[in-house]
Amino acid sequence: MTDPFPPQPPAYPGSGQTPAPPVPQAPPAPQAQPAPQAQPGYAPPPGAYAVPVGGYQTPIGGYTPPQAPAKGSPGLGAVSLALGLIALILIPIIGAVFGAQIGSAAPEFFMNTSGNYDDLAALAPARTQVLWTEIAFWVGTAVGITAIVLGIAAAAKRRGRGLGITGLVLAAVGPVVFFLAAGIGAGFGAASTMTAF
Repeated sequence: MTDPFPPQPPAYPGSGQTPAPPVPQAPPAPQAQPAPQAQPGYAPPPGAYAVPVGGYQTPIGGYTPPQAPAKGSPGLGAVSLALGLIALILIPIIGAVFGAQIGSAAPEFFMNTSGNYDDLAALAPARTQVLWTEIAFWVGTAVGITAIVLGIAAAAKRRGRGLGITGLVLAAVGPVVFFLAAGIGAGFGAASTMTAF
């Protein structure tokens, strides 16, 4: 049911107009309440985590990644490189010299056209040179293995890593170069002896 007498705005004397209705105001902002203070004598319950006053602090210095180990002196890698050069250059030169002497002392063995190289008795005139060639090969093998071991150690310990890896590779290629040099030397020695006759 509607009210038969709706409320009327008050009339002000002396003005022939009614005033505008009042504009509603926003409610006042709530006042911030202060944080509750710890009461004297308050203790956290047993088993509770203790939080420092003011919250947790960032550790001084923050996270620092672990530092790489310091590089040592490159002496180990240099020794590996020197031994690798000996195994690659000096030992094959010695093998080529002795191979040429073997070829000139026993040219029939190398100029065999039948392809039968099983008869090692044909090398009897050059047995001393064959022995020295074998000694040079085994010395080169020992030097090369030493260069490989030192190259691996130099790479692992960062003591001349590049030099050590280079020495390792040179020592690994050394035996191939030795056999090529000795074979080429023997062929030249045999050819020079056969053309002299």
